Amino acid sequence: MSKPSVSTAYISASTNRFNHAADASISSLIAYGSGKLITLWNTQDPDGGGVFQTLPGHNGLVTCVRFVASDAFASADDKGTVRHWRLFGTEWRPTAIVQAHQQAIFVLREFDKFLLTGSSDSSIKIWEVRRGDVDDEVKEFQTISLQGWYPLSIAIAFLPSSEAIILAISGTDRKVHIWTRSDGPFIRSVTLSGHEDWIRALAFRTPSTPNDPLVLASGSQDGTIRLWNVESFVKMQVQSQTPDTKHSEDLSDDLLDAFEASLGDLGADAEEGGRQISLKRHILTVKSNSGTQQYSITFDALLIGHEAGITSLSWSPSNASLLSTSTDSSLIVWAPSSIVSTAYSSSTSSIWINIQRFGDVGGQRLGGFTGGLWSNNGAEAMAWGWSGGWRRWRRIASDSHGGTAGEEWEEVGAISGHNGAVKGLDWSPKGDYLVSVGLDQTTRIHGAIATSASEQSIWHELSRPQVHGYDLMGVAWLGPWTFASVADEKVARVFEAPRNFVQEVRVLGVKDLAQSEGDRPETACVPPLGLSNKAVSDAPSELDSSRPCRRPFEGELASITLWPEIEKVFGHGYESITISASNSFDLLATACRATSSQHAVIRVYTTAGYQPFGVPLEGHSLTVTRIAFSPPNDRYVLTVSRDRTWRLFEKEEKGYVPIAADKSHGRIIWDCAWSCEGDLFATASRDKTVKIWKQHSDSARWGAITTMKFEEAATAVAFCSAVSKTPLYLMWITTLSRRWLAVGLETGEINIYSSLMSTPDQWTPVLIINSNLAHVDQINRLAWRATDNPSRKQLASCSDDGTLKVLIVQFKVD
Repeated sequence: MSKPSVSTAYISASTNRFNHAADASISSLIAYGSGKLITLWNTQDPDGGGVFQTLPGHNGLVTCVRFVASDAFASADDKGTVRHWRLFGTEWRPTAIVQAHQQAIFVLREFDKFLLTGSSDSSIKIWEVRRGDVDDEVKEFQTISLQGWYPLSIAIAFLPSSEAIILAISGTDRKVHIWTRSDGPFIRSVTLSGHEDWIRALAFRTPSTPNDPLVLASGSQDGTIRLWNVESFVKMQVQSQTPDTKHSEDLSDDLLDAFEASLGDLGADAEEGGRQISLKRHILTVKSNSGTQQYSITFDALLIGHEAGITSLSWSPSNASLLSTSTDSSLIVWAPSSIVSTAYSSSTSSIWINIQRFGDVGGQRLGGFTGGLWSNNGAEAMAWGWSGGWRRWRRIASDSHGGTAGEEWEEVGAISGHNGAVKGLDWSPKGDYLVSVGLDQTTRIHGAIATSASEQSIWHELSRPQVHGYDLMGVAWLGPWTFASVADEKVARVFEAPRNFVQEVRVLGVKDLAQSEGDRPETACVPPLGLSNKAVSDAPSELDSSRPCRRPFEGELASITLWPEIEKVFGHGYESITISASNSFDLLATACRATSSQHAVIRVYTTAGYQPFGVPLEGHSLTVTRIAFSPPNDRYVLTVSRDRTWRLFEKEEKGYVPIAADKSHGRIIWDCAWSCEGDLFATASRDKTVKIWKQHSDSARWGAITTMKFEEAATAVAFCSAVSKTPLYLMWITTLSRRWLAVGLETGEINIYSSLMSTPDQWTPVLIINSNLAHVDQINRLAWRATDNPSRKQLASCSDDGTLKVLIVQFKVD
């Protein structure tokens, strides 16, 4: 049998909570940190596809990503490592790896031949980068000690009409520190004060004409943005008409100092009432070819509009407008007003106005926006939030480039993912969509939406049925419109799809629906101080007209796609850990955390009334990690546990009774799975083995018929077959049919094994999916999608690295 090929159908990955964790290239490719991975998203994909690739390599959380060119970027993590990446053909490869600091890096900037890193060790390091054919050389150039405060942002640019470099550094000491370099190292020049809280964002606007000043924008947690003009001091003296310029400037500076001092004497009332505004001119001198050159930095404008701290600032590609994001859940686009110009104002000063405001009114959404950036040459503004999902707005055709007050913008779709380990997933009964749960306390439903442009459908998040107050641990479908989930609490909760979800999947072509699906509530909401989703029958009418023609965006997913909770299932004495539904969807089984045999029981319920089916299944002494019902008719229930044993229970009229057990694994058994035919099962253990078990033909005993050994602990298993359930009279076909077993490892790799139905004890490895396509941390669940195609299968996987993936495995069937 020839080797199968594998490709990616869907990657769901959230963005890390750092304001420098994402960047956009000139070609609108977004690279962002997601856990330990770097994730690539082409925002100009004509089909609206999401993330198409993840790059492994970092050992810590990725905190900063910066594009150097359209085919190169640098990334840094919270372990102090910097990686330089370049695109060779279609493959991104690291060209330099540097242990830059001993502590986390929170700031990364690239300029000219320099790479700058700022760390929580209270220093900024400047590195020289020499680009080679295959590798890049990174050499330390200078270290700037910050004497105890932490850097939060860096901006760097050339001074106007000069080769000299200006470097602005800000952080936890509430001041902007200006350093300059003409030929040797960077030297400290001036300090700009005025902000009243940490300064999280800095951005330089390069002059578009020789007469324009260099503008520095600084954004602080005090909710304000300050604009500072940097311009040649000689030019300013020429502009001034008074003959005794120097004297008048000295006088005005002295007067200003005295005025500011008198303001300070007014006491606490003045401090509370207004922000301190200093118009003092700061002079800095740099060496140039013709001797020395002087520049002045003056405070130009105070932008007030955000209700909470500023998290990022970004100038549009045309330099006409400034994009700011804030923890108040809003983005603002600022531009200078061209209408208001007075006779006495100089050509440089202007009135800045808020020309667009995006996001949520009221700013009550948790955490607001972490960072934002421009894309598509300034035609799109986008930002990622505290929960890791993106929102983006696109300008509707306009003649101007980057900001006039009358232009129209519309929100368009973006990407999202679990902001934490993904603990469980399950395909809906016919494989139409996929549900996942994670430690970010959300349940999400993902589905493939048919696109008009191409034959293949594009995956997106369709709904967020449950936003909980506890970490979610497991999920199982109980039918096409009902699922149950368990979290770090003693109850299992059952949810039923509202009308808006049924309409959505019909309109988007995710699921074929012939008839209308009964009488359902419109949507659901969580009452104040509540944990349970309550049904809402009379939702606002504008929802019906606008929503169903497109998929919901991040803001809607978080607010209006909840599912009503229809049942709570009680019984366990400790927090639930795993859940499973029978193949007929008539039964539901749950288990909880346990340190004694009294609590290490499996409770089976009927889904008709959620009443216990028989007595709890006893036998284990520690936490049960996985429960599996045997196909096709749920004759057996298989359970595996931390106590290193598996147990088998057989169905009788009044419940399940124990029939077999085994303790041949040396460590905890993480997962178990039945083959599609129900004739054998697999167990995966931390002892780095997977065992296949089959019932002996001459006795009722179940024995291990083969053992697969791995380099790392096996944490997830899943079977699939080339032939779906075959009638008895076609049994001769199955002797030639193959089945496959996917094994997920603790390192994030997925191994696929193949076997003929006629020789269930012979399994051969056919494919290893490494961390480039799979994951970089423990795989928690694997599940094959139910499809009719015998050679093209889809495998869903979720991991502790925070990503959920759907991989297409193309088998070459004999």
